Amino acid sequence: MEIYLPTLHWFAMKNPFTGSAGDFRFRAVPKVTMATPKEVDFEQSFIEVEYWHGPYCYEKSEMEGKESFPMSEEGRLSMRHWLEEHI
Repeated sequence: MEIYLPTLHWFAMKNPFTGSAGDFRFRAVPKVTMATPKEVDFEQSFIEVEYWHGPYCYEKSEMEGKESFPMSEEGRLSMRHWLEEHI
C-alpha cells in the first residue's frame, strides 16, 4: 500500500501532516530553520515522523516508532518508504 505525503513545499511552510492507511496512522512535523526571514535553510531543517496503529488520534495513542528525515525530496521519499515498511 502506498502512503500519500504532501510536497516538500508543504513541510517547508511549517505545516504538519497526518495520514493513514487502514489502521496505520502517522504524523509528520517539520522542524524548519530559516536562513533568512523568507528563505528556508534546507540543510538545517528536518521532518520528524511518528506512527501508531489503531482507531485513535495522536493524543490518545501510544507511538510505535519515531524517526527524523532531512528536509529534502530524498528525505521525503525515504520517509514514505520507512512508513510503508511499518504498515
